[in-house]
Amino acid sequence: MNFFAKSILQKAGYGNLHRFMSTKALTKVTFNNGIKTITLASPETRNTLSIPMERELLKHLSADWENNDLRVIVLDSEGPLFSAGHNLNEMTTKNNLEVHNEIFHLASKVMFAIIDCPVPVVGKVKAGAFAAGCQLVAQCDIAVCTPNCKFATPGANVGIFCSTPGVAIARCVHPMVTRHMLLTGLPLTANEAKDNGLVFKVCKEEDIDKEVDHICQSIMSKSRAIIMNGKRFYYRQVDLPIKEAFKLGEQEMIDTLSLRDTQEGIESFLQKKKPNWCHRPDPLNSK
Repeated sequence: MNFFAKSILQKAGYGNLHRFMSTKALTKVTFNNGIKTITLASPETRNTLSIPMERELLKHLSADWENNDLRVIVLDSEGPLFSAGHNLNEMTTKNNLEVHNEIFHLASKVMFAIIDCPVPVVGKVKAGAFAAGCQLVAQCDIAVCTPNCKFATPGANVGIFCSTPGVAIARCVHPMVTRHMLLTGLPLTANEAKDNGLVFKVCKEEDIDKEVDHICQSIMSKSRAIIMNGKRFYYRQVDLPIKEAFKLGEQEMIDTLSLRDTQEGIESFLQKKKPNWCHRPDPLNSK
């Protein structure tokens, strides 16, 4: 970084700039056969969602959206925890309000990237997920975990209530269980997380790769365009009043019937053959 850029950031409130610059990559990314895997790769920090980590996650989650070869994103991790949550070192009064704003603004942008991503995001959780790390799991479209995993929002233990993690968790976990997590900080076991909707399935550690691949292959057997439209509509309607949601759903179904891949799928089913998807949201009569 040149002196001019550094001085601007310092004037904006990043006086301890070196603390918010990653000297090495905190994530690893692979892209094979339609599956992009983003791995949290900072086990020495327990994969804390520091500002540099959030920046990397946001960059990788937001890339390749226009690439039809991208069909699913998997969030994975290295080390003893999926993620311990935000980096508390960044939250002290040694840093000013601009830094504190960036921590949570970036976190929200990561969650929005998962919601807005045109392909499903699958959480592969092989270790514990706490606070904002639990938020990350809750925001995934689908998540699976191993039996040893624990999930907790223990922020109140250190004087910072897990308000933003609670936003994501409250939208997939039973209200009573959500309140228990937020107010006590006590963890859910893997099976409790499954029973209450935080994860879809608990897999033996030796089976989780196979289960995630099964989910990915099932997604990739569908039309990318239909999955993209369906995911976007799901997030549009999920918190609407039910009558409004049904009205929107009616029009969504009607609009979908005009798509090339929809008619390809219907005709293929009727003719008992495998569909030949174009994977684009093209109307049937378009060239």
